Amino acid sequence: MAIFQPEVDTLVGDLFTENFRGTVYYNLNPEELIEHTLQNNMGLLTSTGALVIKTGKFTGRSPKDRYIVKDAITRFNVDWGEVNIPVTEEVFCQLKTGIREYLDERDIFIQDLKIGADPEYQKNVKLVCEFPWSALFANNMFIRPLRKELGDFICDWTIICVPGYLADTAGTGLRSRNFSIINFSAKEIIIGGTGYTGEIKKSMFSVLNFVLPTEEDVFPMHCSANTGIRGDVALYFGLSGTGKTTLSSVHNRRLIGDDEHGWSPLGVFNFEGGCYAKTIDLDAKSEPEIFNAIRHGALLENVGFYKGTRRVDYSDDTITKNTRVSYPIHFIENHEYSSKGDIPKNIFFLTCDAYGVLPPVAKLDPDQAQYFFISGYTSKIAGTEDGIDDPVMTFSACFGAPFMPLHPGKYSKMLAERIEKCNVSVWLVNTGWIGGKYGMGNRIKLSYTRSIIESALDGSLKNAQCQQLPIFNLSYPNYCNDVPANILDPLKLWKDQDKYMDTLKLVAGKFKDNFQKYEKYVSKEVLAKGPEI
Repeated sequence: MAIFQPEVDTLVGDLFTENFRGTVYYNLNPEELIEHTLQNNMGLLTSTGALVIKTGKFTGRSPKDRYIVKDAITRFNVDWGEVNIPVTEEVFCQLKTGIREYLDERDIFIQDLKIGADPEYQKNVKLVCEFPWSALFANNMFIRPLRKELGDFICDWTIICVPGYLADTAGTGLRSRNFSIINFSAKEIIIGGTGYTGEIKKSMFSVLNFVLPTEEDVFPMHCSANTGIRGDVALYFGLSGTGKTTLSSVHNRRLIGDDEHGWSPLGVFNFEGGCYAKTIDLDAKSEPEIFNAIRHGALLENVGFYKGTRRVDYSDDTITKNTRVSYPIHFIENHEYSSKGDIPKNIFFLTCDAYGVLPPVAKLDPDQAQYFFISGYTSKIAGTEDGIDDPVMTFSACFGAPFMPLHPGKYSKMLAERIEKCNVSVWLVNTGWIGGKYGMGNRIKLSYTRSIIESALDGSLKNAQCQQLPIFNLSYPNYCNDVPANILDPLKLWKDQDKYMDTLKLVAGKFKDNFQKYEKYVSKEVLAKGPEI
């Protein structure tokens, strides 16, 4: 266990004031972080040895409280707006000063970690935490340096996570007392007022989404990735709740990563060293890889127990529907040890269609791929963001707008170049509702979606006879192994087909309205792939 007083440590710079009286715990191992959490009555152990904590008021991200310092680096490069909200450097410094003073009487946990499995693009990150379980989360999710690498560790970025510090919003322009702020000039991130651990990983993901496209020839992606025994890599794009983790964590393919990746000229590499899976209604039969990964060292968030036991009740949504678990990627038995893979052969756009009008699968041509990538149509699932209780239709550009500082056109261009150069097959997969919209129809069975993915990967779906979806002109198959034929046709599943067409037109209209802001950034060929009403 490494313990030191900050006045003798030159690596943490100005993180503490001269009045600091706490103890700093430096690079503790998971067992030590768990023990600190238990000693401070911040968590409980389950019957399998996993640690359970509660994140407090926030059980999901708060995207409206995420800011970027507007300065010489970001002023003309960031796509400012409702997603990328500007804040001044003065406000950042004011909040950081408040955090330093808040930490004066508290113990601190610092972890030195890495981001990016490819050494050529890797970044070193120093994480400063108020709570030991925040440090455990990061230790699970980021790449853990070898002990021998820590001696000469030089950090590229610093993240300061202080859930107990609430901002004084007067004169700051902040919406609320909680915040996550990225300062690209200082290479620092400060997070306050929220204990939701996802803010830690997504803040650094936002950094890479800015740095890698502008400084390196790397396309950053909000996707999971896995590889087959022949090295055929598949990517799964989608927002939280659409199935990225579930569909990529399977017994017959090695998991490269479940959420964040880069696509370099040589192939795909994982940004992270762990997985962050939703656990609501988790069971060993449908998701055995994830279920079996929940053991000692894993961190469960906001779950409940069966009464009188330490056995987790994964159906318990008393606190939130966004119950989560983080664990190191090696907890998945068939993970890809290198966390890297070849150039992808298949790309899946996962969309949770709450209106139930899209087919379970459709084959996209390159121009359609650009259109749907920029549109990023899906539904926000309950609990993944603050205030979301039922599925809400949304368009999240690049299937990850909350984490994309640059204009969507930049990322779309990078994707299009790679699809064309590498002859990648692109599929639109609806993991949402069929036979009616949310509240009327049913969510498509996971077993059917798995069969669809398998058929696309083995090439059999390419040869299936197809038909066209009206208005959207999407080509979808009439047959897929182990999937009933009627499931593949969205129109036939609706009892009232006139109502289906009305709903399809409604969704198509939303697509067209949303895409207006991107029209001048795409070619006529891409624009022509939008719905025709």
